[in-house]
Amino acid sequence: MISSPGIGSNLDVNSIVSQLMSVEQQPLSQLNKKEANFQAKLSGLGTLKSALSQFQTAVRGLSDISKFQGVRVTPADASIVSASGSAGATPGTYGLEVTKLAQAQKLASAGQVSDSSTIGTGAATTLSFDFGTIAGGTFNSATGLYTGASFTTNGAGVKTVTIDATNNSLAGIRDAINRANIGVNATIVNDGSASPYRLALTVNATGQAQSMKISVAGDAALSTLLSQDPANNTGQALSETISAQNAAFKVDGIAISKATNTISDVIQGVTLNLAKTNAGSPTNITVARDTSSVIAAVGVFVKSYNEINKTLTDSSAFNAATKQAAILNGESSVRSIQSQIRSVISEPVPGGGGAFTQLSQIGITLQKDGSMALDNAKLQSAIDNKFSDIAGLFATVGKASDSLVTYSSATTKTAPGAYSLNVSQLATQGKTVGSAAAGLTITAGANDSLQVLLDGVTSTITLGSGTYATAAALAAEVQSKINGATEFVAAGVSATVTASAGVLTMTSNRYGSASGASVTGGSGMTNLFGAAATVVAGLDTMGTINGVPATGTGQFLTGAKGDPSEGLRVQITGGSIGIRGMINYSQGYAYQFDKLANTQLGTDGPISARTEGINASLKSLAEDRQRLTDRLFDTEKRYRAQFTALDMIIGRMTATSTFLTQQLANLSNLNPK
Repeated sequence: MISSPGIGSNLDVNSIVSQLMSVEQQPLSQLNKKEANFQAKLSGLGTLKSALSQFQTAVRGLSDISKFQGVRVTPADASIVSASGSAGATPGTYGLEVTKLAQAQKLASAGQVSDSSTIGTGAATTLSFDFGTIAGGTFNSATGLYTGASFTTNGAGVKTVTIDATNNSLAGIRDAINRANIGVNATIVNDGSASPYRLALTVNATGQAQSMKISVAGDAALSTLLSQDPANNTGQALSETISAQNAAFKVDGIAISKATNTISDVIQGVTLNLAKTNAGSPTNITVARDTSSVIAAVGVFVKSYNEINKTLTDSSAFNAATKQAAILNGESSVRSIQSQIRSVISEPVPGGGGAFTQLSQIGITLQKDGSMALDNAKLQSAIDNKFSDIAGLFATVGKASDSLVTYSSATTKTAPGAYSLNVSQLATQGKTVGSAAAGLTITAGANDSLQVLLDGVTSTITLGSGTYATAAALAAEVQSKINGATEFVAAGVSATVTASAGVLTMTSNRYGSASGASVTGGSGMTNLFGAAATVVAGLDTMGTINGVPATGTGQFLTGAKGDPSEGLRVQITGGSIGIRGMINYSQGYAYQFDKLANTQLGTDGPISARTEGINASLKSLAEDRQRLTDRLFDTEKRYRAQFTALDMIIGRMTATSTFLTQQLANLSNLNPK
């Protein structure tokens, strides 16, 4: 029976329409197949992008020269010293004997009944901390006091702490010192006596030039508690519990004194961390090239290359036996990436000036399937004979032939190559040279102030009054006050003040045209530097790189814009004017692969472009599907209307036929033969 309303005709409208629509829907099936194919390609490109990103991460880590120039430093007795090394270390065995460890000075105040009770009147008081060397005289270990000693500032700068009615207790003083961050740690110790609370001060830095001198200006009670001048027999309110001390040791029999137990400038490229003395029993430190790290790094490079090569090959392969193509087969973006990667490998590394320019020279060869193979014996031979040149095959490397010229950096615009260097002017520091010997007597309010202009920053300093024993001692005082000035500390600028034949020279610690050091006023200007001091401006280094005028900033020269050397930056620390040799700059394979991967993965790269193209196609397919779906809906509606009408016509015809048959039968009954 038919399901459409009306008179039944045995016409199966639903089945007829369904079969017709299955034919009409064939274009929709084709669209679905296209969409599935595009979605699969998107997935394949996503997998490729992930693999390329992993490859980039691996090779980026290998573009650092330190991966190929490591050294192993092994102490025979790790309880005495621990050590590490850098690329500049020279292999060998060194004898170490430690007689003293560096230590920081510690001072303790007289005991107080309470750590919270107020001390003094609460009047604003300034604690001035200077750091320097205590010499001569005698030290009483029982009292912690010096007799007949001298104190010479180290010139690092005087630091100040303000005490007033808000913090004039022992606990308040402790907190104020710690908050000021002046290089001194304050604590309170309870010694169990009737007046048990003692302020303990520890200098953060070790070394004999880090002893404290504390001047107190303001409240008398605070001055009695905290004033500390080791050069004044009666001006030491604090007792020294631990003396500042340098580390004393010998390396291969050479006596050495250092302010810290961490030393990086004794054995070139080696950092020592002294932990214990071993006087009379020297121990050995062995420095050797870390060949295992180089082998591991080369292995990572080969593995990473083989993984990306396999991913590219598999994603675009065609199996002739099964006649099955990989999802990215025929994709031009895949072929482009694979071609560019192989192109990098096929070219030698330019500009390095080292022994190796191709991977085959250290045992890496390409196989028929495009993968890499590593000959470990050949790699080991290269390591044994030309260890320092291996880095140039992988990392970015800059080398200067002149020992006083140092490669600093380069940019993405710097082309590999060998560039000549010619220096026409060395960098200098700004300074002021006195015109007469400095007066050694400083009188408060009369000649104790200086207005200093240092590297473009101005500050006024006040010197300690008194008669200085030597011009060198006065120079140290001036330097200390300059380097401790708040304005200079905040700007990160500093100066060195020296004395020669009684004449003071103030020199900026910066190089170049931004460097300047002059006295612009103050009551002590003439007394210290004379009436006609000479001010000398700092100069930038000048010269050419690759024959083109380079940009000078301080001691640095940078390659000119538009030249192949653009962005190449070198530091000239001394030497002569004129030709200064060559600068070799190379970009190893790991660096080139990193750069290539960055391009491929970028928003303008082939993967992004192809992904955008596929997404556009998917959007177009979605629009086509919607149009086709709408048309199919109308078509089915029309078919149903047509076949329903046909059904009704057939039904009526059937009814008419039945009626006529009945009528004819009736007529026959009325007229029997």
